[in-house]
Amino acid sequence: MAGPTTRERGGRAQTGPATPRAPREGRPGGRLHRLRTRVSRPGVLLLAAAVLLSGGIVWVLYGSDWLRVEQVRATGTRVLTPQQVLDTAAVPTGIPMISVDTGAMEDRLRRELPRIDTIDVVRSWPHGIGLKVTERKPVLLLAEGPSGAVKFTEVDRNGVRFATVTKPTAGVPRLELASARSPSLRRFGEQRLLAEAVRVTGGLPAAVARNLTVVKVTSYDSITLELGRDRSVFWGSGESGEAKSRALVALMKAVPDARHFDVSAPTAPAASGS
Repeated sequence: MAGPTTRERGGRAQTGPATPRAPREGRPGGRLHRLRTRVSRPGVLLLAAAVLLSGGIVWVLYGSDWLRVEQVRATGTRVLTPQQVLDTAAVPTGIPMISVDTGAMEDRLRRELPRIDTIDVVRSWPHGIGLKVTERKPVLLLAEGPSGAVKFTEVDRNGVRFATVTKPTAGVPRLELASARSPSLRRFGEQRLLAEAVRVTGGLPAAVARNLTVVKVTSYDSITLELGRDRSVFWGSGESGEAKSRALVALMKAVPDARHFDVSAPTAPAASGS
């Protein structure tokens, strides 16, 4: 048998449309969504301003005529001329300052002008490029070539051979590598023997260095110094340089008329000749 009808249960049939529910927080149309919309507008404005500012900076650096190379100067040269440095640097005028590749320019200058020890390329805003040069200084001259056509290679304090000249540089002692038949040449190589000569020269007392005319290297442990007034010093190897320097200064004071000094064993120096 059929059950009671809706009317009999006291209920009411729902015939109209359902009442819409209020939107939840965070759904489109909700308060949170409207709040996010209001907050994001200033962010969009700031982003747009940042993009415009960045574009303006890029245009000023690359597109405008305000920051372009108009002048290039070279300073610090001694033997080289400023024009030699400028010609090698080859900085074109009229290009944006920011586009100058300073690292590549420094490498090119050192490679093509080996007399340069250090080079600092500086942007001098708004229109200048400065080239600050430090040249190598010779501490020894290596004589090379046949008799009558001898040329001199300048060697700096690091043992770098950087330039060849036809006349001896004033005040720079000559280096003689007389080690062609020495086992030291095969064992250490010419560059190592040259480095030992440089090390000895750089550690000499000022009073001795002023009178130094020739550094003769026969082998690794046979280095002889020739001084003015026909004096010579047998130095031995390049080791114990400070002790040998002290022994030589004391020996020269004790025997001022001696012509030959031996400090190869600094604890037992010797002098002879007069």
